[in-house]
Amino acid sequence: MRNVKIIFNALQSLSFSKIMRLLRLTLSHPLFSIMGLYATLKSFSLAQKHFPKTHSNNGEGNAFRHALWTCLILMYCCKISSPRKALDYCKKMTDMHEELFPNKPLETKMDLHNNQVGMDYFMELLTGIHRQFFETSFFVDELKNKTKAAKVLKSLDDDFPGSLVYLEN
Repeated sequence: MRNVKIIFNALQSLSFSKIMRLLRLTLSHPLFSIMGLYATLKSFSLAQKHFPKTHSNNGEGNAFRHALWTCLILMYCCKISSPRKALDYCKKMTDMHEELFPNKPLETKMDLHNNQVGMDYFMELLTGIHRQFFETSFFVDELKNKTKAAKVLKSLDDDFPGSLVYLEN
């Protein structure tokens, strides 16, 4: 219930033009949007469980949450459509999130990077597993391992391909 309240409060903070952008994405892909919302709630819940102290700030748990979020969006959307369409929607949705709820530049770079790590990880797994058989458990352990090896992002010039990144507090 707490996760729903967080989402509701975030939506209340949007301007009219941002709400219209969100509606265009949602109405053009209603089933994907439902799957995306469910993935959002599930990723918050799992991040809270595994990283209760750092999932809601810019720490390791936030890196885990963003990568898991994109994996879950892709997993759910791939069950009802093609991987290509799911990936396109996932990228639009997660990029739009960063535009609608802007952060400082380094935080935005971190979130976009971790989103991409999650998308890349899902697409890598897709070659060996039929998309209908994916489960959440396929991602959690490996993303926890990636979180243990996460790198500290200190500048906009830093580049850590394939690794999760976080900011030191």
